[in-house]
Amino acid sequence: METHRLRNLLHPDLLRERLKREARERTTLSFYRYVRLNDVEALRHALYAEWEQLGVLGRVYIAGEGVNAQVSLPTANLPAFRSALNAHEAFRDIPWKIAVEDDGKSFLKLIIKVRKKIVADGLTDDAFDVTNVGEHLDAERFNRKMEEGALVIDMRNNYECLIGHFEGAYLPKADTFRGAIEEVSEVLKGREAKEVLLYCTGGIRCEKASAYLKHHGFTHVNQLHGGIIDYARQIKDKGLPSKYKGQNFVFDERLAERITDDVVSTCMQCGEKCDRITNCHEATCNMLLVQCEACAGKYADCCSPSCREIHLLPLEAQRAWRKGRSTRSTKTKAINDPEGLRQRIREEEELLARNGTLHPELVNVIQTEINSA
Repeated sequence: METHRLRNLLHPDLLRERLKREARERTTLSFYRYVRLNDVEALRHALYAEWEQLGVLGRVYIAGEGVNAQVSLPTANLPAFRSALNAHEAFRDIPWKIAVEDDGKSFLKLIIKVRKKIVADGLTDDAFDVTNVGEHLDAERFNRKMEEGALVIDMRNNYECLIGHFEGAYLPKADTFRGAIEEVSEVLKGREAKEVLLYCTGGIRCEKASAYLKHHGFTHVNQLHGGIIDYARQIKDKGLPSKYKGQNFVFDERLAERITDDVVSTCMQCGEKCDRITNCHEATCNMLLVQCEACAGKYADCCSPSCREIHLLPLEAQRAWRKGRSTRSTKTKAINDPEGLRQRIREEEELLARNGTLHPELVNVIQTEINSA
């Protein structure tokens, strides 16, 4: 098959409608493996062709150092998918983690990208031994070491920790993995002899983080095997108490899966207890925020009156307004100052009441659209 056909270029709305009509059960799962791969470009094309035939959707990164995948596929095709993976020696018997909550709509299309690394960690791997990782702990041992007083460290970004985390864990303020590692190293300085417990979504980031901390003198580094996803499965299977509270942030259409009924966050717009995480629907914003249903209605699924005004325009006017504008979330993924957001909303509502618009330039945009109609 020609390589230019090994990708899906259909519009997201069409893909979403197609998935909605699909009458088969799907399973969302994730897996990774650090393994030396050769000719990753050819491997990428082979995997795409094989997995597309099995109805696989998802986001996959492959590099010379291995594979990192989050995918959704028809449940009936799971045995065939396992066989397809095993046919590649590098992926034989690769362990996978099945999603805790699954509506079958986690991904819209199959994306397989060749990258320099399977996790964009920003680290120079030859500066430390990436194979010298911490001890992997199952849920039972992780719980026990928490009870014994070990330091618990969340290795996810700040916006991932918003809606769920382990009790008493240190939650990084950084919004990148490298920033989180450097922040944790600084915070733990002087406590290198203490027992440390690391956790992340599926375990992959802890592989690098544990090796990094050991290189910097930490002598008792542990990591949660399989991350939060497998922790949730283990506590259910073994009847263990969950020391993780709330939801688990995931990087797909679902955005979150519930681990416990605890609500550990508040709406960034009104301050009410809430853990509903969403993206601002104004396309040039797209910032993640915690937003309750009432505020979603009030602000038309946007983060602010300014974004709401643009989002409620006719589509052609929105497109005209967006020309030449960059997306805010390419620089920062999430709103991290709720009080600042609430102050901004108050000021914007006052201006809107006084002037009738927060975007005076819209007069020209709309007039241009009218003239060209």
